[in-house]
Amino acid sequence: MGPTSNPERSSSLCFLAFLIVILWCGSGNAFYLPGSYMRTYTEGENIWVKVNSLTSIETELPFGYYTLPYCYPQGGIKKSAENLGELLMGDQIDNSPYRFRVNVNESLYLCTTNPLNEHEVKLLKQRTHDLYQVNMILDNLPVRRFTEPNGVVIQWTGFPVGYIPSGSSEAYIINHLKFKVLVHEYEGRGTQIMTTGEEGMGMITETDGKNSGYEIVGFEVVPCSVKRDPEAMLKLNMYDKVDSVNCPLELDKSQTIREQERISFTYEVVFVKSDIRWPSRWDAYLKMGGARVHWFSIMNSLMVIFFLAGIVFVIFLRTVRRDLTRYEELDKESQAQMNEELSGWKLVVGDVFREPTCSKLLCVMVGDGIQITGMAVVTIVFAALGFMSPASRGMLLTGMIILYLFLGIVAGYVGVRLWRTIKGGSDGWRSVCWSTACFFPGIVFVVLTVLNFILWGSKSTGALPISLYFTLLSLWFCISVPLTLIGGFIGTRAEEIQFPIRTNQIPREIPARKYPSWLLVLGAGTLPFGTLFIELFFILSSIWLGRFYYVFGFLLVVFLLLVIVCAEVSVVLTYMHLCVEDWRWWWKAFYASGSVALYVFLYSINYLVFDLRSLSGPVSAILYLGYSLIMATAIMLSTGTIGFLMSFYFVHYLFSSVKID
Repeated sequence: MGPTSNPERSSSLCFLAFLIVILWCGSGNAFYLPGSYMRTYTEGENIWVKVNSLTSIETELPFGYYTLPYCYPQGGIKKSAENLGELLMGDQIDNSPYRFRVNVNESLYLCTTNPLNEHEVKLLKQRTHDLYQVNMILDNLPVRRFTEPNGVVIQWTGFPVGYIPSGSSEAYIINHLKFKVLVHEYEGRGTQIMTTGEEGMGMITETDGKNSGYEIVGFEVVPCSVKRDPEAMLKLNMYDKVDSVNCPLELDKSQTIREQERISFTYEVVFVKSDIRWPSRWDAYLKMGGARVHWFSIMNSLMVIFFLAGIVFVIFLRTVRRDLTRYEELDKESQAQMNEELSGWKLVVGDVFREPTCSKLLCVMVGDGIQITGMAVVTIVFAALGFMSPASRGMLLTGMIILYLFLGIVAGYVGVRLWRTIKGGSDGWRSVCWSTACFFPGIVFVVLTVLNFILWGSKSTGALPISLYFTLLSLWFCISVPLTLIGGFIGTRAEEIQFPIRTNQIPREIPARKYPSWLLVLGAGTLPFGTLFIELFFILSSIWLGRFYYVFGFLLVVFLLLVIVCAEVSVVLTYMHLCVEDWRWWWKAFYASGSVALYVFLYSINYLVFDLRSLSGPVSAILYLGYSLIMATAIMLSTGTIGFLMSFYFVHYLFSSVKID
C-alpha cells in the first residue's frame, strides 16, 4: 500500500493543479504564451520610438546611434535597461526624439545640425560606404522597409544611414522618414497575458478593463533624402509641422554629405488600421522561406540514419550474436583453442578496457560535452514550444548561459564518474571537477578577450564593458564551479561502473595497418555533417546577415537526427577498430563523431568566402573566425560526447557477453 500511495497522490495533486490553472486562465478572454506585454493606446496618446545600435553585414561591428550627428531627444539620452544577452550581442537601446500620437497623421520637424565638420563628414561617408543600417523600435517591434529589386519584394529590418548612387562620388544621407504604423482596434473586458516583457522578466498581467484601445501590430518606414533650406528650417522648433514630401528621385533635390553643410531632419507618420491581431504581429518578421529545403535536409538525414542503422543491425544481430553464440557453446578447452585461432575483436578482451592516454582530459571533455548538449536540448525544446520569444531581445542567449551554469552539476557528476570508472578510485576527483568547470569556459573567455580588445580598438558597442566581464566571472566562479564540485562529489558516491573483464598487465601489440586509423576517424565526420549543414546555412545567415531564425521545430528534429547519426557512426567505427585488433578505441570513438566540428569550421570559412563576400576588412574576418571557432569547439564537445557514451555502452555490452576466466 505504501509504495503505490505516493504516485497516486502525486498524480492527483498534478491533476488538481492542472485544473486550477485551466480554470484560472478561463477567467479572462485570452491567454497568450509568451511574448511582450500587450499594451493598448488611447487616441492621441504619445508613443516614443527607441533606437538600437547601427549594424552592418559588411563589418559586423555595431556602433551607437548617437555616434553620428543625429537629433538628440529633448530630455537627453536615456539608455534602456538591457539583459545579459543583449549586452553580449552588442545591442545599445536608447530613447529618440521621434514622437508619434496615436491615430494622428502628421509631418514634423526635428532639428537642423550645426555645419558638418571634417570628422563628421568622414564618419558619415564611412558608415554609408559600409552599408550601416539604423535600427528603430516601436512598442518592441523593429522597423521594416521593403525594396523591389528586379520586381521581387524583399523585406529588411532597419534603413540605411545613406546611399551612394552608382557612378557617383557623392554620398547622400537619409534625413526624412515616412513611417507607417499599423494599429488594430481592440475591444475587450480584460485579458490575462503570460509575458516575458521587454526586459525579459516573466510575469502574468491583466489588461485594463477599458472597452477600446489601439494595439500596434506593424511598424514600417520609407527612408528618403530630402534637401531642405537650412535657413528656413532653423526658424522652426522641434515638432513644428512641415509639409509632407515625396521621396525625390533627382539627386539635386537630395541631401548631400559635405563639409559645412547643415542637415535638417524631418519625419511624417501615417496610422493605418489593420486586421492583424496582437499575438500575430511577429508573423511578418518570422516568415522564413525554404521550408522545402528544411524537409529535404530531414529526408537526407533519415536516409543516412537508415543506412547506418542497417550496418549496426548487421553488426549486432548477425556478426556479434553469431560469434557470441558459437563462443558460448564451446567448452573451456575449445574456447582456449579458439582464442588462439580466431582474430578480430575477440582477441582484445584483455586490453579493450585499458586506461586511455590523457584519461583526465577525456573525462573533462565528456563532462563539458554533456553540459553543452543538455543546454542545447533544453534551449531548443523551449524555443520550439515558443518560450523564447523574439520580442524579448537577448533572452535566447541569456537562457543558454543560465542553463549552462546550472548544468555544471551534471558535468561534474559525469566527468568524475567516468574518472572513477577508468581509474578504479576517486583520487583526484577535485582536479577533474576544476578542469571540467574551466576547460570550455576558459577557451571561450580567452577567445572573447582577444576579440574584445579588437572591438575596443574599433570603439564598437559590441565590446563588452569591464563591468560585464566581472559579472560573467562572478557567475562562472560563484555558480558554475561550485555546482560542478557538488556534481563531482555526488559522482564519488555513485555506484561504480564495473568492467566485465580484467585487463592484462602487458598491452597487446596492435598489428600494423596500411593506412592511419585517424584518417578513417576524420572521414566519419562527413556523415553527421551531412545531417547538419543545410540547417547550419540558415543559422549562419541569421547570425551574420541580420535575419530572424525561428524555425526551432525543424532545428529540434535535425538535432535529434544528428544525435542518432553521431551514435551510429561512433559505434560502427569502434567496431571496425576492434575487428582489426586495435583496442585504443576511447579517443577514436570520441572523435569519430566529434570530427564533424572540423567540417563545420571549414564550412564557416567557405561561408565567409562565398556568402559573406561583402564582409570588409581583417577586423571583421577575425571576429567571424573567432566566433566560428567557439561554435566549432562546442559542437566537437557535444557530438564527441554523444558518440563516446554510445560506444562505451556498446563495448561494455559486447564484452560483458563474453565468458572468460
